[in-house]
Amino acid sequence: MRQLLGTAEGQVRLLGTVPATERRPVLEVWVARRLRRDLTAAGRPLQWFTPRDIVGRVGSPVLREPRTLAALAVAARSPLVPEWSGSLVGGAERASGAPAVEPFPEADEADRISHVTLSELRVPVLPAAALDAERGAPEQFLNAQLSWLEFNARVLALAEDPGIPLRARLRFLAIFSTNLDQFFMVEVASLKHAVAAGLTPRSADGLTPQEELDAIAIRLRPLVERQYRCFHALQAGALAAAGVRIRQFGELDAAAQGFLRHWFGEQVLPLLTPKALTRAPGHPFPFIADRRLSLALALRDAPTSPRHFVHLEVPTSLPRFVALPQDEGVVPLEDVIGANLEALLPGRQVVEVHPFRITRSGDIHLDETGAANFAQAMEEEIRRRPFGPVVRVEIERAMPQAMRDLLQREFRFEESEQHSTLSAADFYEADGMVDLGALAELPLPRPTSDYHPVSPTDPFPPGVPVCDVLDRKDVLVHHPYDSFTASFERWLDESADDPDVLAIKLTLYRPGGPSRILDALRRAAAAGKDVSVLVELKARFDEEQNIAWARSLEQLGIHVVTGLVNLKTHAKVALVVRRRGGRIRRYVHVGTGNYNPDTARLYSDLGLFTADEDLGADLNALFNELTGSSRPPQAEFRRLLVAPTNMLRRFLDLIEREAEHARAGRGGRIRVKLNGLADGPVIAALYRASQAGVSVELVVRGICMLRPGVPGLSERIRVTSILGRFLEHARIYHFENGGAAEYYIGSADWRPRNLRRRIEVVVPIRDAAARARLDRILTTELADPTAWELAADGSYTKRPERPGDGASAQQRFLEMTPAPAPAPAPY
Repeated sequence: MRQLLGTAEGQVRLLGTVPATERRPVLEVWVARRLRRDLTAAGRPLQWFTPRDIVGRVGSPVLREPRTLAALAVAARSPLVPEWSGSLVGGAERASGAPAVEPFPEADEADRISHVTLSELRVPVLPAAALDAERGAPEQFLNAQLSWLEFNARVLALAEDPGIPLRARLRFLAIFSTNLDQFFMVEVASLKHAVAAGLTPRSADGLTPQEELDAIAIRLRPLVERQYRCFHALQAGALAAAGVRIRQFGELDAAAQGFLRHWFGEQVLPLLTPKALTRAPGHPFPFIADRRLSLALALRDAPTSPRHFVHLEVPTSLPRFVALPQDEGVVPLEDVIGANLEALLPGRQVVEVHPFRITRSGDIHLDETGAANFAQAMEEEIRRRPFGPVVRVEIERAMPQAMRDLLQREFRFEESEQHSTLSAADFYEADGMVDLGALAELPLPRPTSDYHPVSPTDPFPPGVPVCDVLDRKDVLVHHPYDSFTASFERWLDESADDPDVLAIKLTLYRPGGPSRILDALRRAAAAGKDVSVLVELKARFDEEQNIAWARSLEQLGIHVVTGLVNLKTHAKVALVVRRRGGRIRRYVHVGTGNYNPDTARLYSDLGLFTADEDLGADLNALFNELTGSSRPPQAEFRRLLVAPTNMLRRFLDLIEREAEHARAGRGGRIRVKLNGLADGPVIAALYRASQAGVSVELVVRGICMLRPGVPGLSERIRVTSILGRFLEHARIYHFENGGAAEYYIGSADWRPRNLRRRIEVVVPIRDAAARARLDRILTTELADPTAWELAADGSYTKRPERPGDGASAQQRFLEMTPAPAPAPAPY
């Protein structure tokens, strides 16, 4: 301490150790508090950072040295450093009633003088070699996993926003949890698999899988704490004001407790099965299901007998919240069970009851080249999914260490055939009820505030068939502001019943439950039309539903393709072939969103309806490839951009063309709206365009690995993110092209999986009215006063409120929804 800090006065505690690796010895992690000397006089210069700064930027380009990450991961989960769990992330406001957290409660004036923040280091000065966009240096990229955590933090910010209706705030709070579930099931599980297998591939920003896991753990714990602060603030504030009380069994009066005891005996007790947490003969350690709320019980058979542990799964067939009579509030189901265990385990002493919940790896591994039947092979893999290794354990904060150790030991034992990576770092404490995703089930009184219902417009005039409208002009639709039911579903309905329609072909990625689409396809097949549908079985977590769709369609006599080898069909395309006046006409729909009426009301998406002959020929050729081969499309497409065939090369050419315009003094401008941006060659092309003088404006909802605002590399690139009532799901691509602007829409993000491992379709927009509408969408979203701005260090800052700021982009779209289209003149 004297050598490093210039003083030996202070409180010093060992937090823990980091295991040795092949490249470094064991690391000891210490905390020193109450340092009373002038630290500016230390033997070497020191910079001081608040826990908030460190947690918020761990893993970013300014803080990702491997030993530091490993040490901070130990500190982040240590109860000896409570400031870490109390730190806020992403610039969010502190929840109402939450105490301020000082980084050093006993800090003296020298500490304050020497304190700086990482925010001052946000504008990086990169070495000359890192400014070469062709090299792909780690300094040029943000980490994809941490970028996703930043996205989920923005979801949480919506739950914290008092200007958002209460029902919506609860939904966002629940979505934050369900998003994390999938993140652990897929991304964290993949990183853990790499660590267990001894693989050390580095991410584009230079981190190994273990370093990424360390950074995730450090970033995530304060986010979870922040979620619970938000929940408690809602309980004490908006929920209480709405008359909603989440109560505990012990605080109820005798009458309410009696009601719950009777309800427990009638409705719950018959569904419970206690399972001993032991490996005694005849009692194997029970299998604990993925993402099911459980109770861990500590029991004694007699007052003087030793403790033993029992597992109890909370029934999923019952509501998570039990309503009390006379609107006296609700009680969590697990609390009702925990208070009535004497009826389940008579004669035993219940010492402790603690809720917990595990998350298992959810990815599946399908041998596509060796599978004789995709659907059967997929079903076999789906059956294995519930038995994946445990990657996260959510526990009640009060759970004792002995119970935690038991769970960790037994879950590691499950993976005896492989090296388990489960450790104490994978246990996440809940400051309240475990699994806030259940808030989506919280019963609310009818008057509770929510968004006003949407009244979407009908983009096609009544009484005129959609195909007749398309014979005269293209139509661009913007959901949910334009009705999906009155556009796409209406088009399929009419086509199914139109005797002039000869064939219907479409792709389905996440079609959801039964809908008018299925009924229209049934009628079309029954009428003798040629109906072909590609149902993508590999749509993650929708595999079972898509298998059901495929089998239902096959039973109707429809030709069904269930996927291509090693490729996902993510394109949203439909083709109707119709005989019109002795001619064969092809009618096309290319969209950005799934053909799913439920998500069409919740997601913001675009779709183009057209009878353009070249586009019809291109889409016809694509369907021939999809139904006639299991390999990537090889056709020559005249107008469509199709991945993995020609899309990446075409996008790189379009970006380079803007750079050439800029170098020639004709200016250059690129505007793109995406869900994610993570493709190295595309990012490098955007950097080169920025260096050439091109203005690049990006609206990226989620993951973004590009670093904007880096001098000499990307100072002409601006990245914003929009989150709101509707999930922004559309993709728009605009290239100014020296005044001859080009617009495109489609299903592809600029990520490696979209451009290389999926069938994607992007369509050029030539109709003047459609192009003008796309321009308005981009202009409005780039100027959205509620948007978030991405900084070069990977952090996001919400645009500050200013007097006179208008409504959000989504609200403006609701207000400017055009009147229904008039009927066109007769064809």
